[in-house]
Amino acid sequence: MNTQLLLETYIDNIIQIMSPYGTGTGFLIGKLIITNSHVVSGLKEVVVSAKKIKRSVAQVVYDDPYLDLAFISLELETPANPLKLTTKTVEDGDTTIAIGHPYGLNYTATEGIVSRASRLQDELEYIQIDAAINPGNSGGPLLNVDGEVIGVNTFIIQNANNLGFSLPYFYVQEALESFLKLNSLNIIKCKSCKNLIKEESIIKDYCSKCGSKIEVARLRRKGYKPSGATKLLEGILESLDIDVTLARRSQASWKIYQGSAVVEINYYENGIIIGDSKLCGIPQENIEKVYDYILKENEKLSYLQFSINENNIYLSYLIVDSSLTQKEGKIALQRLLEYSNRYDEILIQKYGATLLKRDDED
Repeated sequence: MNTQLLLETYIDNIIQIMSPYGTGTGFLIGKLIITNSHVVSGLKEVVVSAKKIKRSVAQVVYDDPYLDLAFISLELETPANPLKLTTKTVEDGDTTIAIGHPYGLNYTATEGIVSRASRLQDELEYIQIDAAINPGNSGGPLLNVDGEVIGVNTFIIQNANNLGFSLPYFYVQEALESFLKLNSLNIIKCKSCKNLIKEESIIKDYCSKCGSKIEVARLRRKGYKPSGATKLLEGILESLDIDVTLARRSQASWKIYQGSAVVEINYYENGIIIGDSKLCGIPQENIEKVYDYILKENEKLSYLQFSINENNIYLSYLIVDSSLTQKEGKIALQRLLEYSNRYDEILIQKYGATLLKRDDED
């Protein structure tokens, strides 16, 4: 199969994985989502989405920092064309297809060849490939021309041209068999003694088998806890009945869908917090009527402000973190959420503004 056909055939198996620390890729094998350990960032829960899956909170049930491998559990419908691990030997020169979400560019497929079928790195074998993989590709599948998974795209060498490395399928198969044999969730593989440890048996983050410190256990116990203005912002959003875990795009960015409008909130390093709702595009005719309307509305509004950037109309809320309070922040963000959808409809229906094309909820 060619690259485009492979992507179309198996796209329902490709998962986007998001945490406060970044994004990555995963893929379905059986009932589990396979990805890298570094993608789940030592968390017990991550957010996942796919072509047929809305953003959902899923459980990290297996974390193996030694192989940089993790399994995620979520009740999912089996795709029409499920992915399978290959049983064939990978050879130098084989054609490969890497699928993932590099830099947020969802469902990107890149073709290349196996530069070296077995490259030893820190006592582990990797498949060296020249297919372009970038941040966001981590955890995604490496396929052969038959659409079988031959590896998990794991890391690249920085500042090198297309030097990528995938964890071979046989490590994944071995890990899956060992995990399923235990018939238990929340398993951590000790990086020192390589034993699979039930998280509940770990005391003070030390391996119950060899006594080594398990960093993943500490991270899972600690979880993600926002602080300062970020904590206040998320508290405000929660008071507005918004699921902050699903809205969170990073430690300082949130996206909320409200009717036809999308509200993005960003907290910048200089202490500025901006809530932006990109409403619609200015029309080609009667533009002056749109200008008159939003100028008049700006005189009436408190907390919020209309603006135009290029040909897009925005409704925004801006504040410095030191001035943010629970009470005032709730009023402002509630209005931003409510007014965004309302103004979007008025501008489109009454003034002929252009309805913007939007990506699926990401």
